[in-house]
Amino acid sequence: MELGLDELRALTGWAASCAARVLPLTADDPRPAAAIAAAREFASGGPRTKALRTAAWEALAAAGSAPGPAAAAAARAAVGAAGAAYLHPLESPHQVKHIVGPAQQAALARELAGGSAEAEIEWALSQAPPEVRALLRKFPPGKPGRTRLGELHRRLESALRG
Repeated sequence: MELGLDELRALTGWAASCAARVLPLTADDPRPAAAIAAAREFASGGPRTKALRTAAWEALAAAGSAPGPAAAAAARAAVGAAGAAYLHPLESPHQVKHIVGPAQQAALARELAGGSAEAEIEWALSQAPPEVRALLRKFPPGKPGRTRLGELHRRLESALRG
């Protein structure tokens, strides 16, 4: 399977938009914002650089030191946004988590903060470009598990494939 830069840019741009919606939940930690900024730079035509990967790792560290579960999920959405540029062209269900992960984590963050995960998912679905839907269809069905996060994954994946 081949993945073109245009597909990765569309996915990364969408992922960054999803993550940015819950950025205020990260308790003013600058690392998730930096990851989203790096993702947006790539999505708008910038190169995939070490800085993008480093920003993703820094956002992951922010998730680990977050003051609460909503902030941690919001930081993980930023990790996924920066990491979307590195989606692997492997026909593996695991790769589906990388596609839906930023929107999934944003929905969980919103819910953990007392908002509506469903509203966040609806927004993400309404903003998903056709390239993201086509990209997802290249991969076999994901294996989301039986947790709340898995439920959100199933909802996103099903709607994006539909």
